[in-house]
Amino acid sequence: MLLRNDRVLILLITLLLLSLGSGAQNNTGTGQQTNVPSGSVSVPAQTQPNSQPAGSTAQAPAQPQTNQPPAQTAQPTTAPAQTGSQPGQTPAEPAQTQPSAQQPAQAPDQPQTGGQADQSQAPANEDNGTFVFRAEVQEVVLHATVVDDKNRLITNLDKNAFTVFENGQPQVITDFRHQDVPVAMGIVIDNSGSMREKRDKVNKAAINLVRSSNPQDQVFVVNFNDEYYLDQDFTGDINKLREALEKVESRGGTALYDAIVASADHLKKNAKLQKKVIFVVTDGEDNASRESLEQAVRRLQEENGPTVYAIGILGEEKARRARRAIETLASRTGGIAFLPRTIDEVDEISSTVAHDIRNQYTIGYKPSTPKSVGGYRNIHVDAKARGYGRLTVRTRSGYYPGQEHSGE
Repeated sequence: MLLRNDRVLILLITLLLLSLGSGAQNNTGTGQQTNVPSGSVSVPAQTQPNSQPAGSTAQAPAQPQTNQPPAQTAQPTTAPAQTGSQPGQTPAEPAQTQPSAQQPAQAPDQPQTGGQADQSQAPANEDNGTFVFRAEVQEVVLHATVVDDKNRLITNLDKNAFTVFENGQPQVITDFRHQDVPVAMGIVIDNSGSMREKRDKVNKAAINLVRSSNPQDQVFVVNFNDEYYLDQDFTGDINKLREALEKVESRGGTALYDAIVASADHLKKNAKLQKKVIFVVTDGEDNASRESLEQAVRRLQEENGPTVYAIGILGEEKARRARRAIETLASRTGGIAFLPRTIDEVDEISSTVAHDIRNQYTIGYKPSTPKSVGGYRNIHVDAKARGYGRLTVRTRSGYYPGQEHSGE
């Protein structure tokens, strides 16, 4: 994940390495020398004054590690009831996509900062109340939303109401919770040229999402155009998140898939909370990513991957392919794609997303098929309860086994 000063840092490291290499060549004018191929840096065989010992190599300065002190958390506000978005049933199985044969040209790195970032989430082995969901080894964890035939959230079901199927085979539910648990969330905002007039309202909606969410959520901000930048690492500090969202450049293209893959990778490597969400807002079709839509979906469907909530502020000329992209990203991960008619609807949608996240069931099961058996695993969850008609369960459509859980 790039920071905005990464390019300067890379340039300084390159100049330092060149300087060290030039100094090594100059030191070979005295004492015994070793023969080296043309174009290589000569290293003296004997130690010269003010030089490195023989056999040692010049090293670039280490990147500073993120040291994250506790942050202040935002106080939640009451989230409005979910509006009439129709999530629908998630596809039974994704397109037959295979993992990319090579890593993307711009692989997401560990975020680096020159100072200290915030990290106020509780340690993974600490309850800090009752919200900690401990995923056992070999256990798949699902976060599921249940709605009735009028798209109203159903929040009072017990474990016996649910049946989980993996590849068509019923599974034994080993853990079941219905609690408002904190999430690790990435807010990923389009910063391309076409977003210039929309960013103020989008930023307001993003802050509203954080205010309406669990106060112990940990949130980071990624702004993207034809590149993506981690402008704020995990924090619960509203002011720092607002400052990051205000880093508006509004230029360049739209590398949506690259930004989502990098954000999912950051969640996988650095989130201390088990439940993970990506909230993304864009106004157009991806036209700058190295990753394809299929590759992005494949990365999101790694075991214990994030749920994607996507808002597409689309014009008619961009609607078809862009709509397909955000709907695919959301439905395959158990989220929702919203397609508002105007920018004024985005703030209300953010409250709907917060309400959805805070009213999910957490379901754990141990797959009957060993993880050593590779390939995609299709997931389907049914819910039936007395007094209700047809219930729809929205959760991820499947996963690729192998990734261990990175949090509690």
